[in-house]
Amino acid sequence: MGELLFSQWYVQNLIQFLKSSQIYTDLQHAAQHEVSKPSIRLSELKKGVQNGLNSSGWDRKLKNAIYTYLQTHSRLSPNAAPSDHLKEPLLYLRKAQQAWEKRILKSLNSMCTELNIPLARKRPEKEQKDLLTRWTELSVDGPDLSQIRPVYAPKDFLEVIMSLQNPNYNNGETPGFYNMWGIIQVPLKVKDVNKLRLLFSEMSINQCQTGIDDHSDIPTELFDNDRMKLGRKVIAANHGPLSQEYAKKGCPFSLRAEIWTQIMGINTDDLDVMYYEQLKFNVSQHDLLVDSLLYKDVKLTATNDDQYFVFEDYLYQILLPFSRDTVVLEHFAQNSASPPKSYIRGKLGVEEFSVIYPPNGVIPFHGFAMYVVPLCFLYQDPIKLYYVFREMYVRYFFRLHSISSHPQGIVGLSLLFETLLQTHEAELFFYLKSVGCQPLKIAFKWLVRAFSGYLSADQVLLLWDRILASNSLEVLSVLAVAIFTFRKTNLMKVQSYNAAEAVLADLTTLEVIPLIQLSLFSK
Repeated sequence: MGELLFSQWYVQNLIQFLKSSQIYTDLQHAAQHEVSKPSIRLSELKKGVQNGLNSSGWDRKLKNAIYTYLQTHSRLSPNAAPSDHLKEPLLYLRKAQQAWEKRILKSLNSMCTELNIPLARKRPEKEQKDLLTRWTELSVDGPDLSQIRPVYAPKDFLEVIMSLQNPNYNNGETPGFYNMWGIIQVPLKVKDVNKLRLLFSEMSINQCQTGIDDHSDIPTELFDNDRMKLGRKVIAANHGPLSQEYAKKGCPFSLRAEIWTQIMGINTDDLDVMYYEQLKFNVSQHDLLVDSLLYKDVKLTATNDDQYFVFEDYLYQILLPFSRDTVVLEHFAQNSASPPKSYIRGKLGVEEFSVIYPPNGVIPFHGFAMYVVPLCFLYQDPIKLYYVFREMYVRYFFRLHSISSHPQGIVGLSLLFETLLQTHEAELFFYLKSVGCQPLKIAFKWLVRAFSGYLSADQVLLLWDRILASNSLEVLSVLAVAIFTFRKTNLMKVQSYNAAEAVLADLTTLEVIPLIQLSLFSK
């Protein structure tokens, strides 16, 4: 009975989602168009309209919309109205996230006070026009960043995660919890290698993959040609689940952009273009402190990267509008975090005088821009790029910088990494720990950035293929373990943390798919 009620509730929520989406209005207009056709008989009105909609592709569009909903909405209980308790069930993790948010805000406010600059200011009219005029060249004559510093870096976040402990257990003595040597002491349930093999079964060693030169019995050129032909058929079908299935073995570079947009249900139209233009206008109207943080981050990361420096102007066209996009706030319904608030001067703590700051609720950290840069290789149109990045963020990347018990969250991914490394490379783990090097202290920055900026760009994209294909971030932890295994011989010779870090400093020559295959399927 309970399951039946839950199913009915879930279907009702799905219907509400569809009714509030653009597809509902478009479907109504299409149905009205079918009704107005002279060939429609009144006696067969319903059947005629249905046939007309099906023949014009509406059945596939509707299926894709339902698929997108299922991918992005957790199967929560009927009581799942957004609340702190339902977003994060563990009280001590909720408190830790709240304390972390206060710390970030304090850092932001301290910067305002020290530099005597406001969180936001209205731009003079001349500055507004100037910014819009040079929108595609924002790296020229940008703001003075000499005193701007990142609000926090991944290493600061790791310190917070390392301090997390379940107050109901002493000394980490949690039943069924075996992370003896690691630094994550939060007893969460993570997948073992058998469940990971099942999740990533399409990546098994006996199956050919895009992005690998050696296909054993099949000539590489023949395999690549077959994948291209199949990929074109998948794109022509325009069916999200089919595209997701195809991506499990990797996407050819020339087809990846279209495959990804189909998986994520992104189809930019005139309304999307207008919305982006409005965000762009909002950027021109007000200067936010967050803008300087984004500029600084791009300068410190992408601009200093040989692969990505050419995209500097492109990044500003994505990140500045993103900071104003209130649609991003919707993801907080499934995020353990809460959007930060600022108060009108003199009204501190008075709720009716509070505003969410920045408008999208996301304060960028050192490395945030690296979530965007690999996508710049795929999408030449900044508007298309914008919507793909926004969807990637609200589906996946937000989980990499918030404290939660979610299996896809950074705490769970860190624990998965430590558990897998202890289980399958116990000798290496114990040796590194004995010389003062906790492996997670090196791997954490890889996980937080989803490896962007550490691997070569083509390898990042092959890795992200698998994130979209499996709808899971757990492949990040698997790859991190695989890298430690691959460099094991050299790591077993180090005598300090710095030496271990040096061994793992350059990952740009690595090929991720063979490493993941060996890590998961060779044991």
